[in-house]
Amino acid sequence: MRVLLDVSAVPARPVGAGVYTIAIAHGISARPDIDVHLLTRRGDTARWQELAPTAELHPLAPNHRPARLAWEQASGARFAHRIRPDVWHGPHYTMPLRSTVPTVVAMHDLTFFDHPEWHERSKVIYFRRMIGAAARRADVIITGSNHAADGLRARFGPPGEIVVVHHGVDHARFAPTADDSADRAALAEHGITRPYVAFASTIEPRKDAPTLVRAFARVAASHPDLRLVLAGGDGWGIAQARATIAASGVATRILRPGYIGDAALAALFRRAEVIAYPSLVEGFGMPALEALASGTPLVTTSGSALEEVVGDAALLVSPADADALAHALSTVLDDPSVAARLRAAGPARAASFTWERSIDAHIGAYGRAIARRRSPAVPG
Repeated sequence: MRVLLDVSAVPARPVGAGVYTIAIAHGISARPDIDVHLLTRRGDTARWQELAPTAELHPLAPNHRPARLAWEQASGARFAHRIRPDVWHGPHYTMPLRSTVPTVVAMHDLTFFDHPEWHERSKVIYFRRMIGAAARRADVIITGSNHAADGLRARFGPPGEIVVVHHGVDHARFAPTADDSADRAALAEHGITRPYVAFASTIEPRKDAPTLVRAFARVAASHPDLRLVLAGGDGWGIAQARATIAASGVATRILRPGYIGDAALAALFRRAEVIAYPSLVEGFGMPALEALASGTPLVTTSGSALEEVVGDAALLVSPADADALAHALSTVLDDPSVAARLRAAGPARAASFTWERSIDAHIGAYGRAIARRRSPAVPG
């Protein structure tokens, strides 16, 4: 099977969908039965040569987002016609709308529609239009949870097939045990020492760092040595998080190391007293899965795909409820039996989420897209 995977949207510092795309590129390129072609940005080939050494690289997409998205529609279909893949996989919502080859598109959530206030206006206008068009044209839509799949069916009723494929987690990296000295050294580079509550994600409205800051302020007095580590780069809407930290009364106990690399992130999760992921809505929630695999107690939110991912291996609170979040954090910090239960439950829950299983399911979805295009009785 010849697969053309568009990796041109993956930033230099990947999170979320970028981590997903890298895992897919690496996983399918390791399969001897898959001939992988990667569409990359111009000048962005070195990392893909390392991540997917057997893939053929096509560094054609412009570097800046508006030009890249325009290139996808103006030239993507012609490029695919030249490469002649069996399937095109767009891992970030969009695809060439005039594509003549079978198409698979990953759609992670519907926040551009349900919560446009969480995104830049220019992105909302573009992605609303393109997500709707891709939903009508894709042979198969891949999404990471049943929660997201239900939303896609309700909003678009797409003629193609929706396939739910859970993401995986790197169990070699996110694990309960590791070299203590290596973890301490990785954290020391960012000025992080125990004890602390950990959070890791781009700081943007949907991740709701302000509620976490307010919850931490409520528990800080009874835990005078505890700090809050907000790891992640500044995203759109960072001003609200900064203002909340400044007004919290505990700003000196909140550390913002920015984006941290793979080794430090695994150490951050593994050595935390508790991980908090108060996201308002998720289509999957990879940080939550990484937290479970690390064997660290997790507090996260109800009402979206996070419940599907964590099961009963985490404490769940209502989104945007600082009091409930503070109570859950205190429960973990003050009750050793709860902390011990969650530390044991996390890795057990995460064990079934593997990239190998996810890659197998993706390849199955590619086959379904090819079959739909070849069958005259199937729309799409």
